Amino acid sequence: MGFIKEFKEFAMKGNVMDLAVGVIIGAAFGKIVTSVVEDLIMPIVNRLIPGGTWQTITFHGLKVGHFAGTVVDFVIVALSVFLMVKALNSLKKEEAAAPAPTPEPSSTDKLLMEIRDSLKK
Repeated sequence: MGFIKEFKEFAMKGNVMDLAVGVIIGAAFGKIVTSVVEDLIMPIVNRLIPGGTWQTITFHGLKVGHFAGTVVDFVIVALSVFLMVKALNSLKKEEAAAPAPTPEPSSTDKLLMEIRDSLKK
């Protein structure tokens, strides 16, 4: 029973759950980006290619069309993640930039300041 309890504690840690959520969202995001590339970007590229479709592009007998689509996928994902992280970092900087309000002096501190001020006079 010790092994099962230990595994349960490990699996329920916040970091493991956060990672699982990140992987699931990342997989879904990857599908969205692939759809954007295949359904929106590559049809425009196909019109610019003399052969008519990017999947038929060959270079010295190597079929590089599908690879080119995968590279475009990667660039879009990397750019999207970069922009998302940049936006989150700017939000964190705004939170950190807001100065904390200065605490009100305690009654003892106020009394000591009054005594100090009266002694200066």
